[in-house]
Amino acid sequence: MSLRILITNDDGVDAPGIAIMADIAHAMSDDVWIVAPDGNQSGAGHRFTFGRELSFDSRGPRRFAVTGGSPADCVVAGMTHILGDRPADLVLSGVNAGQNLGDIVNCSGTAAGAREGVLQGAIGIAMSQSMDYEVSHKPDWANARRYGAEVVSAILAAHDGDDVFYNVNFPFCTTEEVVGLTAVAHQRFSRSPIRYYPSDNEGQFFMAIPETPQPLDPAADFEVLRRGNAITVTPFALQQTHNGALKRLGGLSLKRS
Repeated sequence: MSLRILITNDDGVDAPGIAIMADIAHAMSDDVWIVAPDGNQSGAGHRFTFGRELSFDSRGPRRFAVTGGSPADCVVAGMTHILGDRPADLVLSGVNAGQNLGDIVNCSGTAAGAREGVLQGAIGIAMSQSMDYEVSHKPDWANARRYGAEVVSAILAAHDGDDVFYNVNFPFCTTEEVVGLTAVAHQRFSRSPIRYYPSDNEGQFFMAIPETPQPLDPAADFEVLRRGNAITVTPFALQQTHNGALKRLGGLSLKRS
């Protein structure tokens, strides 16, 4: 039986990265479905749309846009309704325009698509094409195109029922300069990178990432991608309980008067 693949993203169903992800998926299977937001949902994180109706817009065979929906909404709709009695074996989220590294993954709609895929019983892989924003705000998709299917196959071969989703970033270099595929930890920043950023319009402001918190671990995803020209893959655990803290809290009690 062919691998059933569900694709989503947070840049929107018409974004160029999702077309690349479809090519990656079709290199592995002929059973590929796309369920993605009708517009940009970057930074949506794992938000669900509760208390407001959503709708589908058919964009062709096995291709649907969810009006106003988040990536997590799209995965739930795909896995529990659109794909019928056989949900996807693999959820691919992306390819995102821009890197998703370190603690930024916590607010990433791309990452949330893969995470919700795992919560729904599939293997989940988020993929992002990094950019050098000082050079251009338009990504060069060459590395995602060249290596995407091979990266997915390598992850599937290593997967052993782990309760994780995988976060992949392709470096901004030529395809010839890519040194390989490297498994790394994510960069835990010293503080949140999300900051208040003033607007030129009086009384208005933005949420932005004006700078990267320092210091950076040379062995973590941020620096390995930026300096090493490696494709990085990081497994994120869905069981988030901190066992050390859980143990320390085991002696908690209430004072009885």
